[in-house]
Order: sequence, then C-alpha cells, then structure tokens
Amino acid sequence: MTGNDIRQRFLDFFHARNHRVVRSSSLVPANDPTLLFTNAGMNQFKEVFQGLEKRDYSRAASSQKCVRAGGKHNDLENVGYTRRHHTFFEMLGNFSFGDYFKAEAIEFAWDLITKDYGLPKDRLYVTVFREDDEAEALWQSVAGVPKDRIFRLDEKDNFWQMGHRKLPTAAFCWNCCNRFGRKPACVRKTWRPR
Repeated sequence: MTGNDIRQRFLDFFHARNHRVVRSSSLVPANDPTLLFTNAGMNQFKEVFQGLEKRDYSRAASSQKCVRAGGKHNDLENVGYTRRHHTFFEMLGNFSFGDYFKAEAIEFAWDLITKDYGLPKDRLYVTVFREDDEAEALWQSVAGVPKDRIFRLDEKDNFWQMGHRKLPTAAFCWNCCNRFGRKPACVRKTWRPR
C-alpha cells in the first residue's frame, strides 16, 4: 500500500462515517498570528475547539500538510534521529466538534486499522494516559484489546502539547512501542475536552 493509498483510504473511511473531508489548509496560516507554520492537523480547527467559530458540520477528516519548525513545545531536535520525526509531514486526522467522544473515536480507529488497513489485531498495542481508566476500559470493551496490550504512559510519552495547554492522547501501535524495544508506526488520537 502506498502513502497515497493510505491517505485516500483514511479520508474515504471517515467520509463514509459522515465526516466532512476538509482540504489541507495552507502551510502558512492566513489568520493565525500565533503560528508561523502549520504544525498540526488541528490548526485549521483551532477556533472551533475554542468555541469562537461554528462550522456547518460536526465531524471532519483531513490530511493536513505540516512543518516542524521549532518552538518552545516542539520536538524539532528529534528530526533526523528517529524514523518518525520529519521536517515536512502530513497529519491524518478525524475530528468531532461535540458529536462523539472516546468510545466512538476508539471504534473508528480500531475499525480503520484492523478492518480497512488489515493490520493484525494480535500485533497491536494501545497506550492511554496514566490516569485514564475510562479510555483503558473502552479499549477493552469497544475494541476487545486485552489489558496486557494496554499501557499507561505519562505526560512525556502520552501528551500532545500546543502552546501552554497539554491534551492527553491515546496511541495504538503496530507491533511495538518505544517502551517495547523498537520504534513504532504509531497512530495517535487526541482526545479533545468536551
């Protein structure tokens, strides 16, 4: 499967589940003086998450072109040292603006990875934030992930930070994760506050 195939299948998957497919915004944000470059898939939805803008849809999916260009909370120093840190990359994202939360996001993610992409379930591991009992229980009940394949990580490994605000994330990894000895191909899902 090529990168183009992965991107298109991702967008088609979420479109079939009533998500509006939104074009990648510009690498140089037009109306955001806080950013020099687009560095995350959620940048174009920032004002929606802040409650400053209302869209005519409550679900979105995108393949956002991003630039890792430094900054206080960036991991630019990892570019070139790991297989998963690049200067230019595309971030595939599905977003809910008050329409669904963890249970549905987990179901979508699991179905995409295991059914659509066909990754074997027995080679997948999941991470949740160390205090998120709800997410751990949902990965077990919704996706059927055994407890011994769910790992709790802290802020260093399981948070995504934009500015001064940290958001807990959950990642599921094919075959392994950093804690399991090798660098993973991780799919990271950010849980937005309700």
